[in-house]
Order: sequence, then C-alpha cells, then structure tokens
Amino acid sequence: MKKNLMLLIFTITFMFINLSPVYAQNNPRNIYEVKPGDYLWKIAQTYETTVQDLKQINGLQTDILIIGQKLRVPINYEVVPGDTLWKISQNFTSTVSLIKSANGLTWDIIIVGQKLKIPPKKLRNQGQFFLMTREEFKDWIFNQKFTRRVGKIQQHHTYQPSYQSFNGVNHFMLMQGMKEYHVSGMKWSDISQQLTTFPDGTVALGRPFNTPPEGSFGLLNETVMHEIEKDALAIENVGNFDAEHMTAEQRETIITVTALLMLKYGLQPTVETITYHHWWDINTGERVLDAGHGHAIKTCPGTGFFGGNSTDAAKNNFYPLVDKKMHEILATMQ
Repeated sequence: MKKNLMLLIFTITFMFINLSPVYAQNNPRNIYEVKPGDYLWKIAQTYETTVQDLKQINGLQTDILIIGQKLRVPINYEVVPGDTLWKISQNFTSTVSLIKSANGLTWDIIIVGQKLKIPPKKLRNQGQFFLMTREEFKDWIFNQKFTRRVGKIQQHHTYQPSYQSFNGVNHFMLMQGMKEYHVSGMKWSDISQQLTTFPDGTVALGRPFNTPPEGSFGLLNETVMHEIEKDALAIENVGNFDAEHMTAEQRETIITVTALLMLKYGLQPTVETITYHHWWDINTGERVLDAGHGHAIKTCPGTGFFGGNSTDAAKNNFYPLVDKKMHEILATMQ
C-alpha cells in the first residue's frame, strides 16, 4: 500500500514538472517571467509563437531580455461556464477578432470545454517606435525591467512638429522625422527622447530606456550635458505650448505617463525629479530654475504648459496632478 502511494505521488509530481505553461488549463495569467538562460527564440518555441510576434506584443525594441522581465505570451484556454469571447479577450489582453482568427472560428458562439488558443494583441509599431494608449503603456512599464537608474524626468515640448503637423495618423512619420533631425542634423546617436506624447493621447517609445537621452540640456557643453542626462529620462510632448492649447487627451496622457514613471522609478514629484527645459542654461548646462534672466534659456515646455513654465507653475499646477494620479493608479493595483 505504501509503495503504491509513493508511486502515485511520484506520477503526479512528474506530470506537473513536465506540464508546459502553454498548455496549463485556464492559466489565470498569460504572463511569463524571464528566468536565467532565457532568450526570445527559446520562449517563442515554448509558446508556439515567433520572436517577431513576442517583440510586437511586448513592445521590445531589442532582443535583449532581463531576468525578472515579464512577457505576455499566447496560451491555451479551456472554456468554462459563463465565458464569452469578449470576456476572454479582456482577461488576456487580446481581441475577439484575434481569438477567432487563431482558432478558425466563424462565429462568436463557444461551448464549455472547448479549447482555444489566446494570442495577446500586438502593439502598433514601426521599427524601434511603438505607439500605445495610456492603458497599454501602464501594462508595458510595469512589465519591464531596466538596468539604468533614473532620478529625473525631463519635460519638453517639440515646438516643431506642432499641432499643425499632426493629422491624427502620422505618429510614426513624425517620430522618424525627429530621429532624422537628431541623427543627421544634430549628429546624435539616435532620437533624443525616450517618450513622445501626441495630441490624441497616445504615447510612443523612442530611445531605449536604458540609454540616457542625448542633447536635451547643455547643448554646447557636452561634458556637463552627459552628466545631467546620465540619470534622466526625456519626454517630448508634441505641440508648441507657447501658442497652442493642449488637448484634454494629451494633458491626461502627460499626467498619467509621468505618474507611472514616478512609480516605476520610486520617485515623488518635486523640482528635483520632474524638471522643465526652461530651467537650464542651454550653453553651460547650469540649472537656473526661475533665475533665467541673462542666461541662454528656452521657454520649453511652454508658457502654457500646465499654467506656465516656472517652478511655481509646476508646484501648483502639475505636480499635484501627478501625485493624485499616482495614488489613483496605486489604488487600482491593490
């Protein structure tokens, strides 16, 4: 009897050890956490997908993975009572059309016990640039692992391209135009900024987060500039906020994205952690804050950026909104 019991325990243990997560019945999370020895091709093979699909699903700008990084992956799911395609798609960041296509379904009717492959939806991208909604960026930022310490977020406006340049669908064209100017015109190694927000409320990845921004402050003193930017992350907000009125959608995105970055990097909104381009002498790299008279300064991020570009405007009109959003986000995660 004892021998049979031990054999049963061994058999059950063996089954669990060899059960690939892609076939785990009703896996509550379609998220895989990167482990030592993992690489994209290996993970793609395990989950019956491709490296390119994994990169598009997860907004990966390179093939490099970091231990602890979380990736959304396709899973197999068994339908339970109460399920609908819409409900399943919402639970696993997919869409009804994607699920139907992956399983050859011609209608929305599903039955209990039916097995479905659930592919996560892909992010919109062109080359290194990924375009996201606020919710997609929230999911992305908390799944990422970064090796570079970030201590301050730089806020800029583009001036050009302005609102007049944006037609609602040319996000990638504008991103590529900025990159070409930065690389060919300014002789920088890549597009300067990590993030770009648009008037429609979307946000795009640009320069990889683990690479410091380039050319954002102290343009004529490269040594000082690189020191300032070493722990910085730059956001370019499309628009000329000296003359143009920011849309409600972009306003909400700037607040939300900044709040998410504060949470990700363990920061609180202050003059030290959220800095405006206007507060720095662009020749020397000196931080002059509101004492810019007699210095070479820009109005960036604009005289109309959340009430102005002064430290008082930031403290009274921007930081409190970021702090409030941080608390709202934390409340949804508890």
